[in-house]
Amino acid sequence: MSTVNRRAVGALVAAETISVLGSRMTYLALPWFVLATTGSPGKMSLVLFAEILPMALLGIPSGSLVEKLGGRTTMLIADFARAPIMLSIPILHSADLLGFPLLLGIVALLGTFMPPYSAAQRVVLPELVGENETLMVQGNSMIEGGTSFAGLIGPALAGLLIPVLGAPNVLYLDAATFFVSFLIVLSLVPKRKPLHAPAVRGVLAGLKFVLADRLLAPLTLTVIGFGFIISALSPALLVFARDSFGSARIAGLFYTALGAGALAGTIAAVAIVRKVAPLKMATFGILAFAAPLWLLPMMPPAWIVVAALFVATFFTPLVNGPVIGVLTARTPDGLRAKVMTAVITLNTLASPLGFLLAGQILERWGVEPIFFGVAIGVTLLSLLFASITFRHRDDSSAVPAAAQA
Repeated sequence: MSTVNRRAVGALVAAETISVLGSRMTYLALPWFVLATTGSPGKMSLVLFAEILPMALLGIPSGSLVEKLGGRTTMLIADFARAPIMLSIPILHSADLLGFPLLLGIVALLGTFMPPYSAAQRVVLPELVGENETLMVQGNSMIEGGTSFAGLIGPALAGLLIPVLGAPNVLYLDAATFFVSFLIVLSLVPKRKPLHAPAVRGVLAGLKFVLADRLLAPLTLTVIGFGFIISALSPALLVFARDSFGSARIAGLFYTALGAGALAGTIAAVAIVRKVAPLKMATFGILAFAAPLWLLPMMPPAWIVVAALFVATFFTPLVNGPVIGVLTARTPDGLRAKVMTAVITLNTLASPLGFLLAGQILERWGVEPIFFGVAIGVTLLSLLFASITFRHRDDSSAVPAAAQA
């Protein structure tokens, strides 16, 4: 990788890190605000539902937008638009104009920008590093590392600031991070001509490609299952922190453990991918991810929850980076934008239902059934994922002949 490209990838990672830093603060501050003001886990889960639902509904059509505008331009538009939208929440709250239906609408509007933004990052990356699968896996792992670092700092910072500033005022910082991310991409990520390949027409072209691929189709089905099950863990951790410890700082500590584990795992993943085939690394990572989650149903002290979350998420970069890298290398360039948005959309498709179901369970029975369900579900899906990757262990990156045609 040339020095210029390395600098551009670094800017891409920096922009993602800063943007996600604010988002991770909001991911704690906004639900905590709803939970504190309404006392209702159901309403808190409804806010999470409102943010994820547009991602599921509009994600696939947004692939055509990424394809038309290009990755860099899409990222700029998404960051520039989200800054004032996020800013409106604390402003309206301070003016006593933020009713719950309006809050749901604003959060839903924010959610519409996430799929094209995430897909645009993956479209820009091959233009910076080329089509080498190892470099793409490393680049994606670096992006995952930036996200993990933000996940480490953001919740801890939010947990400290919420008691001082109040949850609504923390949202001002998130709005600022979107604007800073916009400036970084604008000034440091260069314009590059897209890799030359004819675009494939049709809004559903990316989805059709994924579902027709003998490796990507079954992996995508497991991803949908993970999206449904893991989505229940976030509101459960917030309610557990409130009911058992009465502290936003403990909630922030839980989320910090998730980020710290993922960051440490990213460092390992960047080194391991040079020696281990991507799907082999992903298989090991997914199986190891499930084991520590079995500690949560025991309703342990906070430090054990922190340790379990850290160990579990240590292995997520060993899954995410390789899978995204294999997906990128396996997809023809003319389909890449639509395939990325299709996969991101499918990844979030079941999350709204998971949030709604989690909210109802939390209202009636508390967090223990959620923790049991997550441990059981993740274990079964991890075994399914491993069986799929084992069958295709020698077929990870080759572009199928039908796709070439």
